Amino acid sequence: MAKKEKPNANPTDTKEQVSWRERFAALGNLPAFFKLVWEVSPGLFLGNAVLRLIRAAIPAATLYIGKLIIDQVVALSKNQTTDDTNYIWWLVAAEFGLAILSTGLGRAVALMDGLLGDLFANKISIRLMEHAATLDLEQFEDATFYDKLERARRQSSGRTALLSGVFGQVQELISVGFLAAGLAVYNPWLLLLILVAVTPSFIGDNYFNQRSYSLSRSWTPERRELDYLRFIGASDETAKEVKIFGLSEFLIDRFKSLSWEYFLKNRALAISRAGWGVLLTALGTAGYYGAYVWIVMRAVKGQISLGDLTFLAGSFRQVRGSLEGILLQFSSLTQEAIYLQDLFDYFAIEPSIHSPATSRPFPHPIREGFVFENVGFKYTNSERWALRNLSFTLQAGEKLALVGENGAGKTTLVKLLARLYDPAEGRILLDGYDLREYDLMEVRRNIGVIFQDYTRFKMSAGVNIAVGDIDERTNQPRIEASAQRSLADTVIAKLEGGYEQQLGRSFGKGVELSGGEWQKVALGRAYMRDAQLIILDEPTAALDARAEYEVFQRFGKLTDGKSSVIISHRFSTVRMADRILVLENGTLLEIGSHYELLEKDGRYAELFGLQARGYQ
Repeated sequence: MAKKEKPNANPTDTKEQVSWRERFAALGNLPAFFKLVWEVSPGLFLGNAVLRLIRAAIPAATLYIGKLIIDQVVALSKNQTTDDTNYIWWLVAAEFGLAILSTGLGRAVALMDGLLGDLFANKISIRLMEHAATLDLEQFEDATFYDKLERARRQSSGRTALLSGVFGQVQELISVGFLAAGLAVYNPWLLLLILVAVTPSFIGDNYFNQRSYSLSRSWTPERRELDYLRFIGASDETAKEVKIFGLSEFLIDRFKSLSWEYFLKNRALAISRAGWGVLLTALGTAGYYGAYVWIVMRAVKGQISLGDLTFLAGSFRQVRGSLEGILLQFSSLTQEAIYLQDLFDYFAIEPSIHSPATSRPFPHPIREGFVFENVGFKYTNSERWALRNLSFTLQAGEKLALVGENGAGKTTLVKLLARLYDPAEGRILLDGYDLREYDLMEVRRNIGVIFQDYTRFKMSAGVNIAVGDIDERTNQPRIEASAQRSLADTVIAKLEGGYEQQLGRSFGKGVELSGGEWQKVALGRAYMRDAQLIILDEPTAALDARAEYEVFQRFGKLTDGKSSVIISHRFSTVRMADRILVLENGTLLEIGSHYELLEKDGRYAELFGLQARGYQ
């Protein structure tokens, strides 16, 4: 595999750098984030905030009680009396109580964080799926969209770390406020010295967080490829080809090459961060010990008591540690807030295919049919037209077959019929009105499509049929009737679990079906849906000749009075249609019945003759 160009792969690329303005702007994502968390559980949200507020006051209270204990011990040791020890034991009991309270609050907060995290991850995963359902098929076929989707998926779990981080920041700030008030009583300059001491490491960590984000974001396509290689390298869906073609070594080598390249870049960043971190932390530590020396000297001179020394030293150490944590956490929080933007960017993606504000009721039944008027369509990032200047009529109740070589535009045409795409040129009419004037969900509800690359859902056999009309998944008689019409009942009869049998080997007790068996199950979906237009894209490609004949005999009865479109390379199937449309390079070449096209002696007759000679 040729090595890809990776624009912006360099973590220092200016296009991937994040300025301070962008960091502060990213904090604007927090209100929307907290709104999501609040919606998950207002009770847990408020409870978490209140418990953290109480816990924030404990460090300062503990240090102050410790000061009182030490001063009282010194006073008693000078007086050489034990008459007044009750006060000390009350102080010790109070400190013990605070320690127990702090531990209990810490566990309660951790519990709430965990519960909120699980609920939030579930909510975001649901939102991701709900939003994906509104987006256009063409968006899913775009690599840029998939990069956004991948980054959004990564935010669906672990974002509660941001919640814990922000709550933790507030908790630490309150704690610092209590401790700083005590330090300011003795000397306000100590607070300034603390800020100077923590600044170097903050600047360093911020710089490296920025580079880490740049590297992670610029490598999104490569990380997707790594995930893909992991999947196809060890999957039941690809195992046959991997083994028969001996692809393991190729896939492993590609994974090794790409993962090693990413590791080297990440390692260089990590080493640089560790080295600078030691130096900058040393500077901060020097500032702390400078203040510590000043406090000790005051105690030696008798300007402060031993209890004051303990309180000041402890407060200074804790304020310095808390400020370092706050500043470093602030850097991380802005980083997390920037990552959070990926999630909101995904939710901001809007579909171009949607229902009009005032939609036209879908006709029941369809009276005139569908009309293509100079329809043209080409895929994103493609210069070639998939369809161009396409005009024809699919009459109500007509069976139309599509014929053409691979890439002629057959599947694109049926996707336009189902409004999975909208034409780039021209229009499609239904009973005289533009298809875009109808409610989108009504259009799709009245059109049943079974694609050649149908999905093999790793679910029960019954559900695999019921997906044709999932609202009827509990209607067992209808599921069984659909299975009987598509011949899937003969497949399911062999399964130990019947309609409840898990299909696919991804889950416990699952069984795998053959290609033909899967196709019968997939065809059952067409019978589940009470659609006015039924589209089958290569519906019998994996069936033997006898099964194919029986399927189409039954399909003819299914579509009586309904419109249908069949895509097939088998002319035994095609000739059963009322009319046959021949596509070539996205344009209409011929249209007519089987016999009319044979009489024209054009492309259809040529292809029919070639296939017929193959059976002689």
